[in-house]
Amino acid sequence: MNSMSPFRLLVSHEDAERIILNHCRPIEVTERIEIHRAAGRVLAQNVVAKDNVPPFDRAAMDGYAVIAEDTFAAADRQVELRVVGEVHAGETTDIELKHGTCVQIATGAPLPTGADAVVMVEFTERSEDVVTVTRPVYPGANISRAGEDIKRGDVVLYTNTLLTPARVGAIAALGLTHVEVYVRPKVTVIATGREIVAPGEELGRGQIYDVNSYTLSAILTQNGAEVFRHGVVTDDYDALRSAIQGAMESDMVVLSGGSSVGEKDMMVDVLEELGTVHFHGVQIKPGKPTLFATVNDTPIIGMPGYPTSCLSNAYIFLVPAVRQIARLPVRAPRTTTARLAKRVVSASGRKQFLTVRVEDGVAHPVYKTSGAITSMSQADGYIMLPVNLDVIEEGEEVDVVLFD
Repeated sequence: MNSMSPFRLLVSHEDAERIILNHCRPIEVTERIEIHRAAGRVLAQNVVAKDNVPPFDRAAMDGYAVIAEDTFAAADRQVELRVVGEVHAGETTDIELKHGTCVQIATGAPLPTGADAVVMVEFTERSEDVVTVTRPVYPGANISRAGEDIKRGDVVLYTNTLLTPARVGAIAALGLTHVEVYVRPKVTVIATGREIVAPGEELGRGQIYDVNSYTLSAILTQNGAEVFRHGVVTDDYDALRSAIQGAMESDMVVLSGGSSVGEKDMMVDVLEELGTVHFHGVQIKPGKPTLFATVNDTPIIGMPGYPTSCLSNAYIFLVPAVRQIARLPVRAPRTTTARLAKRVVSASGRKQFLTVRVEDGVAHPVYKTSGAITSMSQADGYIMLPVNLDVIEEGEEVDVVLFD
């Protein structure tokens, strides 16, 4: 560790993704939570209906509950029926319909005994207790039958289903108050570097504020993780080893900085002592120093220290990894097409991810250097330049992968 050493053989972007995902096991631990907290969580057991939904035959329209046969003559002439009562949603009635009678009924109200259809109010005229029906209905018209939506014993939602607001509503419709879900994976984020200082502290000469651990924590939280920020660890071998060992209760550890080849960077040595380094260096720009290791089967991703590299690599490598652990669906990247504002030249021999700002259908490159904060704060997403592409001319249409 007394002198700089070059990166090992660089792995491709695709190989790096494959290696990381091969070592990220989906979470197995579950918990039971109230359904009002369940949106965004992943089911850990099937949800089975214990009752029919709806639990009774009910009106699907406002109107009059009738015996359909009594209305058939309305195809040729008006039919008069006697109103013998009314029923509103949430009420019940013990009225039993006889031929020639009807009951005024509201949408969602239980159907009276003997009724087999509802005439919509639009096709009736009422005078005191007599309703004139102007259009016939068939048996079952404008009725929701018991169990028409969900039948008792139906599997409504299966294990590993992501609970969207609509699915939470379906669970509520079954009368359930709690649901079994997988716990959020615990991810520890450790910022490293003698030059890094936590926001709020006073900067010394040559120091900068910690950007990456906050960026990474936000991205991880958005993608299903419960994040623990360890704080800054200085460039000390024993301190770094102790921090990593202390994070072994986590489902993943993310290190920011210390994965380059500088004289003081010792992350690789620590990880080789504690576990296995699977790769160190990826054939991309920015983000070449990315590292991946496992310690006691816990995946550890070493992110580049430069903010722009860290941001782009978080979306490229970290998001798929943590979502796989959390059992969340693969995140389909949100993209848009735009025309390039100016000519860009690709990095020779490496796949390049160029941060851009999209404005009025035009993609403006904002990448300056890997360390430029503006490259990150002004970026809406990135465009990918393949290894074999030398240049993209001004005005060419490009696909922009959006960050959010």
